[in-house]
Amino acid sequence: MSQLSLIFKGMAMGMAEVVPGVSGGTIAFITGIYARLIAAIKSVDLELIQMVFKGKIADAWKKIDGNFLFFLVGGMALGIGIGVFAITWLLEHHPLLIWGFFFGLILASCYVVAKDIKQWNAAAIVAILIGTGLVYYVTIAVPATGNTALWFVFVSGAIAISALLLPGLSGSFILLLMGMYTYIIPKVKDILSGDLSGIMVIIVFALGALTGMLSFSRVLTWAFKNYQNITLAFLTGLMIGSLNKVWPWQQVLSTRLNSHQEESVAFSKSVLPSTFENLGSNFLYGTDPQTISVIVCMVGGCALILVLFFLGKKTS
Repeated sequence: MSQLSLIFKGMAMGMAEVVPGVSGGTIAFITGIYARLIAAIKSVDLELIQMVFKGKIADAWKKIDGNFLFFLVGGMALGIGIGVFAITWLLEHHPLLIWGFFFGLILASCYVVAKDIKQWNAAAIVAILIGTGLVYYVTIAVPATGNTALWFVFVSGAIAISALLLPGLSGSFILLLMGMYTYIIPKVKDILSGDLSGIMVIIVFALGALTGMLSFSRVLTWAFKNYQNITLAFLTGLMIGSLNKVWPWQQVLSTRLNSHQEESVAFSKSVLPSTFENLGSNFLYGTDPQTISVIVCMVGGCALILVLFFLGKKTS
């Protein structure tokens, strides 16, 4: 797998994680690097620490698939930097088009993951229904009020990174539900802009993320090893359930002030384009359904995923 390809895949994962409702795990899955990523993360253990302390750096690097992680994580960092500025701007100025694109991404991803399910038995169907119901409930849940205490920042990082590893569950959206999205993301943006006042918050969040990642990767490895078919069905359900969150036509039910005292969407619900255009007023989204443009973006998102999937099969 070429280094440039890994960087681009990492960038796609990083940009996806900035957007509430879109999962970096989905991008990893459809580009053919999901299993390798989970295996690399799981390899971080006591044996690895002992290798490092004994000076066996080369062996440790090989154990964690260091070259793979280096270029992938580098790409993710670049993608997050781009996403914080570019994608957040698009979400503010062209929300219907960008959400239409993301809807297409996830819709095609459902197909990509589901096609690997070998046996469509009762257990697989139940797993899909549970996954779909779980994430659908998450998408209609009312976001909580955030807690800026460092212990809660740590917990937020652990939970959000666990969601990153699951296709269909967005770490950013989990942060949004916990009331921490408008606290953490601006801190990242400030640091990237040169303001280091929130560096302690980000360090604690990163430590929480590291803890969650190392723990949850082992759970996923066990699930794939012992119940691969059911696990794939459950992951497919997670992505199907998340489609409600990225549906472009949203009626905003309530707003709130973010950390910069700017009005932002707090809670919304999915509606049909015909209902959308008859709304009296609708913060951020407006009332112009832009149906043709949105459908074009949906098709573009589907096409991109299918291209990435077939490229991923070639390079895996």
